[in-house]
Order: sequence, then C-alpha cells, then structure tokens
Amino acid sequence: MSRPFVLPDLGEGLTEAEIVKVLVHEGDVVAEDAPLLEVETDKATVEIPSPMSGRVEKIHVEPHQTVKVGQVLVTFGDAAAAEPRAAVRDDSARRTPAPEPPRAAAPAAPRVETVSAHTGPVPATPSTRRLARELGVDLHAVHGTGPAGRVTDDDVRAASDRVATAAGPAARPAPAPAARSAAPPAERTEPAAPAKPLATHVTEPPLPNFEQWGAIERQSLSHLRRTIAERMTLSATVIPHVTHFDRADITELDAIIQRNLEPAKALGVTLTLTAFLLKAAALALREHPTFNATLDASAGQLIVKRYVHVGVAVATERGLIVPVLRDVDAKPLLDVARELGALAQRVREGKATLDDLRGGSFTVTNIGALGGTGAIPIINYPEVAILGVARARHEAVVRDGRIEPRLLLPLSLTFDHRVADGADGARFASAIIRRLEAPERLLGLAL
Repeated sequence: MSRPFVLPDLGEGLTEAEIVKVLVHEGDVVAEDAPLLEVETDKATVEIPSPMSGRVEKIHVEPHQTVKVGQVLVTFGDAAAAEPRAAVRDDSARRTPAPEPPRAAAPAAPRVETVSAHTGPVPATPSTRRLARELGVDLHAVHGTGPAGRVTDDDVRAASDRVATAAGPAARPAPAPAARSAAPPAERTEPAAPAKPLATHVTEPPLPNFEQWGAIERQSLSHLRRTIAERMTLSATVIPHVTHFDRADITELDAIIQRNLEPAKALGVTLTLTAFLLKAAALALREHPTFNATLDASAGQLIVKRYVHVGVAVATERGLIVPVLRDVDAKPLLDVARELGALAQRVREGKATLDDLRGGSFTVTNIGALGGTGAIPIINYPEVAILGVARARHEAVVRDGRIEPRLLLPLSLTFDHRVADGADGARFASAIIRRLEAPERLLGLAL
C-alpha cells in the first residue's frame, strides 16, 4: 500500500518552503530518519529526514518548487516490498563492523526499558528529528506532549536525560550519526525558478517596457530574498514607523573592550561592541516593556512579552538573516558574547536551525563595520521596535568647559507609533545609552 509523506508543520506559523535539493531517487530504499529533501523556509535551510523506512515510489516535487505545509512530497511503496539487497540510503545499514579483539567483561549499563509509543511515523518537526539523532534518542519511545501528540524538542531532551540518569554518566549514549545516503545522487539538471508575483499588500502600477531603451536581464529572486521583500513590504505598509536619533559616548566602553580583548580570548570569547549593545538593549527592555511587545490589531491588545529574546541582524551571502539570542537580560555579558559568536558563525555557514531564528522580541542591527553615519531600519514584523547602530567616530566634545576627543556612537531607534509616542522612544533610547556610557557598573563586566 502506498504511503504519502507531506511537508510537515515546520513550526511558528511557517506555511510554505522552497525545495532546494531532492536527496533521493525514485526506486531508492531509504531508512527512517535518512535525509530525504533539503528545503528553504523564510527562517533557514533545513534538511527533512524520512519519517519512515521504505522504497521511494514517486517524488512529487523538484528543486525551486514552492510547497505548502500538508502538500505531498514523496510517496513510499509498501515497506514489505523493499528487497533486502536494495541500496538502502543509510551508511549505517551497509557497514560491516570489523571484528574486535577479546576484551575483559565490563559491568553492563542499567537497561532502560522503553515501550514504543507509536506504530506509524512519529509526528515531529525536522529540527526535532535532527535533535533526536544527535542525542541518540529513539523517537518511537518518546511520549509527545505537543499538539496532537507531536514530539517536541523538550520531550526529546527529557528522554535523553532519563536515559543518562538511569545509565550513569559513563554510560550516556553517544550521539547517533545522521543517516547519509549510500551514494550521492546523480547530478540533476535544476530548472530555473518559476516566476510568480510578490505578495506586496499594495497595488503597484504596471512597469514600462524597459527593452525599448536597451537590453535587459530578468533574474529570479531566491526564496530568502522573496521572503525579505515580502516581510519588509508588510512591515512598511502595516506599521507607522517613527525614528528617534541619538548618540552614545562609548569612550570608556571602547577602552574596556580593547583592554580585555586578550583576557576574553583566553576564555574563548570574542569581545565586541555588538554584545554590549544586545545586553544594554535587553536591560532597557525590562525597564520599558512596551518596546518588547507585539500589537494585536484585531483584538485591540498589546501582547507584552515577559521574556527578552534579542535578534541580531547578520549579513550573509544569501541575504540578511536575524538569529535570536534568548534571555539576554538574565545572562552575564561574557555568555552573551560567547553565544553571539557561535550563533553568527552558524548563520554564515548555513547551519542555523529554525530554533536559532525564531522567537525574537526585539532586534538590533549594527552596520558600523560597513561604515555610514546612520540608518533608519525597518521593523522586523511582528515586533514593534528595532535599534540601528552606525560607525562610531571620534569627535570634539565640550566636557566641563574643556574640549576633548570622545568616541560617539550614532543610534537610531525605529518604533511602531501605534504603541509608543516620541517621548517614550526618547526615554527608551536614553535607557540604552545610560548603560553603554557606564559599562562597568551597569553591565556587570567581570574578566
């Protein structure tokens, strides 16, 4: 009996994805959790594993195709029809372990009895399946607490902790290697991405015939570029933006950073201005929670978030991506700097997970490394504010009747005028600046 596999719910309201690669061929026999497809959402590029074992009967999608959640991707044939000698796309299934020399008997680790909670494919998102593979957890033995019995990341971690507790520290299972194909699929000729209109939320006039003035070239937008365009249009159309400009004197802060670069590096941390900006903004958000919110226009309510998860814009070859650091207000500065470095690296290498890119409540974008005297960023919908930072410059400043060279950092706070007034924005920006100008006392730096 044929068994269809549809695009699973990718979480956080994501409704579609673009097929990047098809990693199997029709007729292949795949193992459960073996890589099946690679898709790109508006959050990240993720690998979708096979939810079941069996022969690939039909592939319903191709590269560059946009598919909706619930749309059939692959149809599997009857598992019983798979021939034992078929090329199973899972390296672990075709490796023959080398004989091991005799060894002294070791005490057996406590056995953890598990009962399969699922008889069919386990309902879980691709990121949860990947986490289970990394922790060596059998999804069939995990009780799902999510909607409709879906297995969540927390369920997987809890199952891993239970096994580790029962077996003892020395017997904790090593992460299971991700299943890989037995042989790389043959090169596919990828068709050009189909053209379709952007969802711009406004009516645009027809374009003129540009060919009358010379040669032109039409280039398809990548899925990420399309998503950025649509999100920015949505934000600029729906949210009445207002921007407050200010400057912070970061002379002392820069001295702290320069003085502690090597001590921080010895601790495995790259100390940067951006880490201080994230921490200062997070503490200011606790003081001004209106800017850590989302406006529910249909309900006429402001949804104030009691967590402070700060997104930071990272420029990549594919486009601008905003990963999220969680609970920045509650973490020491060095932890923020350490997480920021690791997160930015994963994003630039294309290894960020969906969890790395969702759940933000406020965004910081620092273009200082690229130059410029200022910028007015567009709010990252559905947030209500974004902090823009340009390049710091030494300027002559009058202090106590004397002219001194000071390092001044241009800031621009853009916010939703529906939820805050100009005075509110000025007070919030001042709360950030106060912390930047007194880093030792307000940021609790200890090296």
